[in-house]
Amino acid sequence: MFIYVLLLIGESMTTNLYLIRHGEALSAIQGTIGNSDLSPLGIVQAEHLRDRLAATHEIKADVFICSTLHRARQTAQIIAPALDAPLLVDEEIEEMRAGGTDGMPAEEYQRIYGPIDFRKAPLKQPAPGGESWGEFQLRAATALERIVHTYEDKTIVLVCHGGIIDGSFIYFFRLSSLAVPQAGFRTRNTSITHWQKRGPDRRWRLIRYNDALHLHDIGTSTRIPWDQLRALPASDAERPTDPVPTEEHQ
Repeated sequence: MFIYVLLLIGESMTTNLYLIRHGEALSAIQGTIGNSDLSPLGIVQAEHLRDRLAATHEIKADVFICSTLHRARQTAQIIAPALDAPLLVDEEIEEMRAGGTDGMPAEEYQRIYGPIDFRKAPLKQPAPGGESWGEFQLRAATALERIVHTYEDKTIVLVCHGGIIDGSFIYFFRLSSLAVPQAGFRTRNTSITHWQKRGPDRRWRLIRYNDALHLHDIGTSTRIPWDQLRALPASDAERPTDPVPTEEHQ
């Protein structure tokens, strides 16, 4: 009986962490360093994510936090009506801080400060005021640790950056913060990454990564009918009652 009660308690205590990358930034298409707004495409990407979340109700946010950088804050403001939660701002979930001057062309930045191979020099700062790989990973892990403990057993949505999402893998899988992983990630703009902690063992599990299905109808004549789709995929307990047809019955 005691073990059964523990299992029930473990199942009822669930922390969901959703990490949403911002939409495409102007700096990405202009080849500049700094804190830019969303590009026209980035705005459309965020609007498509908003429409998806508003129709499916797949994320019921208790806590809604965004990075202080323009591209993340603008993305969060666009999707906010679909989440219906107050928007908080947290500078500790900003992207890796490069130092230098906002708006500086990336080529000029590299010419002045030089390229850095973080695999060989994980503690070297890219420029005055910038962060080394190790410093950034420590900041990302510290921020995630603080947020998931502050809002334990709640559904948390962070609108942040590719580097923070990459860092979540290092944090949750307890990888070394001083070694750049051999394999990397290519996180899409406005994609959803979902981590969940539940059950008696209270382990974090990756539920989905890089979910950007809402981007697939951009530029097409057809819109995805989100209001006709389920908020969550069917579970094993929801198998069809009729047998699956075989080739003989097709």
